[in-house]
Amino acid sequence: MCYTEGMPHIIRASEIGTYLYCRRAWWYRAQGIESQNQAEMSSGTELHMQHGRKVMAAGLLQVAGYVVLLTAIALMVYALTLLLLN
Repeated sequence: MCYTEGMPHIIRASEIGTYLYCRRAWWYRAQGIESQNQAEMSSGTELHMQHGRKVMAAGLLQVAGYVVLLTAIALMVYALTLLLLN
């Protein structure tokens, strides 16, 4: 028994993106026709993965920078407190 029988087709965000980028590509995909430029698509997928890794690294570096900054401020407050108490 198929649970989706009689239910409307769910439109996903990626499907909307494909349609907005190229209506013909969306139609081909909806018909189940494979793209003929698989090598270019694989290359594009790899490029997006590399970009994602760079974005992740940039985010981690930003967090590390904030940690270093907060540590420097805490050490400065500690040193000033020692100077003022002595």
